[in-house]
Amino acid sequence: MKLIVGLGNPGKRYEKTRHNVGFMILDKLREKLGSSGWSLSKKFNSETSGLTLNGEKVILAKPMTFMNASGQSVQLIAHFYKVAPEDIIVVHDDKDLKLGDVRVQEDRSHAGHNGIKSIIEHIGTQKFTRVRVGVASENEKKMRDTAKFVLHKFGYFEKKKVEEIVNKSIEEIKKML
Repeated sequence: MKLIVGLGNPGKRYEKTRHNVGFMILDKLREKLGSSGWSLSKKFNSETSGLTLNGEKVILAKPMTFMNASGQSVQLIAHFYKVAPEDIIVVHDDKDLKLGDVRVQEDRSHAGHNGIKSIIEHIGTQKFTRVRVGVASENEKKMRDTAKFVLHKFGYFEKKKVEEIVNKSIEEIKKML
């Protein structure tokens, strides 16, 4: 069994922001894999969707806890379904990678990302896979205030790149399934 978690913040205000690129990727992944729609699980404080792929159950999850408390949902889902940390894939924004870059890494520290920090604290290990999706601007001045930067929407000229990184991220995830 695999658990694929996209990180982001719930609500209309945060849609299409850099911090919600994990949600964007999971929405598109769900469509491409032919999974049923999202259902809100109060038990997991998450939107979830499930499917079977090549005989293996796959759970897609978008925590509704807000980014900095994502670990709560991940822990609840992983515990309930008995998903080993090695079978968890977390998709998230990364302001240290330029827009368009995607990196897949395992067993890494949170590197200052509060959503990842929360997951590590709640599941007690960093031995899970991360799909780091670059959201950095070419204009470094825009990134001086990290919180403000990641909570802003992508610019008009960045939207094409966003579409590309969503598709690139999905291809990386599909390789792991």
